[in-house]
Amino acid sequence: MNANETVGDRLELARHELTPTQIAAGLALGAAIVFLLLFLQEPLAHDSMHNFRHAAGITCH
Repeated sequence: MNANETVGDRLELARHELTPTQIAAGLALGAAIVFLLLFLQEPLAHDSMHNFRHAAGITCH
């Protein structure tokens, strides 16, 4: 990784390195996570993510 590398550089590299199937899989995974966090609100999923945030050192309350 170059010290002068930008996000735009990384996106351009990803466009050349990843196949459309890999990009679609990544977007689907992201959409599933967003759906889980925003709409599902299942207590077990909420508690799991809450514990993950604390384990990652994120203060959420």
